Amino acid sequence: MPFRNLGLEDEILRAIQQAGYIRPTPVQAACIPKVMQGQDVIAIAQTGTGKTAAFVLPILHRLSQCHRQEQLRGIKVLILAPTRELAVQIVDNIRAYGRHLPIRTAAIYGGVDEEAQIKALRKGVHIIVATPGRLLDLLERHKLDFNLLEILVLDEADRMLHMGFRPDIETIVGTLPKRRQTLMFSATLSKEIESLARRFLYQPKMVQIGKRSNPADTVTQCVYEVPAHLKNALLLELLRQPEFKRVLVFTRMKDGADRLTNFLKLAQVKVAKLHSSRSQDQRLQALQDFKDGKAQVLIATDIVARGIDIDGVSHVVNYDFPVNPEDYVHRIGRTGRAESPGDAISFVPKQDLNLLDMLELFICQRLVRKHLRGFNYHAPVPPPAPGEKPPRRDWRKRTRDMEAMKAAPSSKRPPPKPADRRGKK
Repeated sequence: MPFRNLGLEDEILRAIQQAGYIRPTPVQAACIPKVMQGQDVIAIAQTGTGKTAAFVLPILHRLSQCHRQEQLRGIKVLILAPTRELAVQIVDNIRAYGRHLPIRTAAIYGGVDEEAQIKALRKGVHIIVATPGRLLDLLERHKLDFNLLEILVLDEADRMLHMGFRPDIETIVGTLPKRRQTLMFSATLSKEIESLARRFLYQPKMVQIGKRSNPADTVTQCVYEVPAHLKNALLLELLRQPEFKRVLVFTRMKDGADRLTNFLKLAQVKVAKLHSSRSQDQRLQALQDFKDGKAQVLIATDIVARGIDIDGVSHVVNYDFPVNPEDYVHRIGRTGRAESPGDAISFVPKQDLNLLDMLELFICQRLVRKHLRGFNYHAPVPPPAPGEKPPRRDWRKRTRDMEAMKAAPSSKRPPPKPADRRGKK
């Protein structure tokens, strides 16, 4: 079915054609008519299936009709997103699909000077794409007026709750007009999100494409059971293979991303890094270098796991295995997008095998175990370099040692160390 059969405005159809789209994806075909009819919608679809266009296209259609009726004034649409990167990407999509329409859009997010954002609001905008924190700050200072708002979109709502934005979302929604259309889009939908939907949405229509917890079918998944101290060496061996052309590597913590970046740079690998401690300009530059092919590898934390669309990611590597199974689903969804094939690789040391078991129960699938031929999985832990601090003991082992100490009989406990009395008479 072509886009023309959905009844979109001619200006939007022309922009879609210029963007190279031929026919709507299943989630777009299911959602666009419902949104155009003014219904509240909850959409669950695998990542990379075109959810952004599923709400942007019908919103632009509605605003185009408002313009024709000379009613296009004030802020009509608010789109909430969990991260700056996703907000910027949504704005780029709106401008691409609405290039032939007189619709003004502004992005509101933290980490940058707010004056430029306030200046854009003063000029007048019709669509705001925002992260909750900065938006709430501007609301409290009366820099925004939502009296004419007609549509609210919660994109990646489960991620916003996971990031602790629920109080901000509830406060923001409390300031909006009661009579509005509300849309909720996500790759997964938890029970907490469903309870939130019952509060914010009115008789919503449910659209579910595929199973809730399953990753994209186009992604080939595998696991390397490798000791933690050999993950760097294994990653470097994989990156030397010719098929690893554009690789997105996920770490659990920011300092881990920094250490891995330094290691790969020493190995002459073109690498960029992206995490929340980097400035907005640095984050945008890292993304752009990765998209342009200037960096073979982008090392990132989970701020890139949701909604970010990067063409041609050949491999996603879970350098640190995610604690939350839903984060795994979103991470590997950065490859295999738009029905293109992709590969997802996970490094799982012995202490993370329980997390792997939890994931396989969640997705109802056993992941393929692989071994890289010729790689020494039994190499000893290298000694620390001169002046380098020894690695910290794993917190899991420290916890087990403390519990064992408490459970041991008093006769088997080691005697307390004698007090240091040096310097005392």
